[in-house]
Amino acid sequence: MSASRTPQSALAGIAGWEHAKFRELSGGMTNRLYLLDANGHRAVLKIDDLPRTAPYNSREAEARVQTAAADQDLAGRVLFVDAQTYLSEYLEGQVLAPPDLLVEQNLIDLAIALKRLHALPLTGRTFDAANAATRYLANIADKDKEVARHCAQIVTTIRAPQILKCCHNDLVAENIIRATHLCFLDWEYACDNDPLFDLATIIAHHELHDDQADLLLNAYRDGDGARWRPHLQIQMRLYDALHWLWLAARPGSDNTLLAKIAARLL
Repeated sequence: MSASRTPQSALAGIAGWEHAKFRELSGGMTNRLYLLDANGHRAVLKIDDLPRTAPYNSREAEARVQTAAADQDLAGRVLFVDAQTYLSEYLEGQVLAPPDLLVEQNLIDLAIALKRLHALPLTGRTFDAANAATRYLANIADKDKEVARHCAQIVTTIRAPQILKCCHNDLVAENIIRATHLCFLDWEYACDNDPLFDLATIIAHHELHDDQADLLLNAYRDGDGARWRPHLQIQMRLYDALHWLWLAARPGSDNTLLAKIAARLL
């Protein structure tokens, strides 16, 4: 498929959306992103210049996970998918911002939603942290090589998950939306992983304090959070190492943030 695919050409074969109005949205780091309107019905269109490869899901694999999530009211419906086109229902609601994760009730609601997410059927693809680290490392040209090697070592020495659940694997605030209840956006990394990695992402990425981390973990583990705290710490360290490598592999990343994450790891 040509890299020059346009919204018009992508929509031409999708019944009911051929003549949709559209506007481009910001935020599509690895694809072009559009908000569509067709006779009062709204949807989100993603166009990839090339078919997706690891560490992402293929678009077809992503659609299977998101469809299972939508069946449990955890995501919007997938309306159309091919190797480079992804059309999904637009969810009306408030996308969370980092300060929203400081609100106690939001953390409790998030723990409940995560338990439902982790009860989805396994995807059949296991999160490969070591492979992701290797890919990021290969693209790091001008960052601290010592830190990069240290982060890669952290990833490769943390043992593979012993308990596998269907996980989102990218739970930043911008991928969580409060519609009538909490739902999740952008399932491109979703696959089978240690369920505490999703909690670790929320905590480490947003730099939640210990009391907030304990609240989320206790709500998720039905009051038995203390027993799981050491395991959570390992997953937080794994997330930080992957996050540092991902940032370092991207041009123009915030050096202050890289230094802050490195300080937690060294």
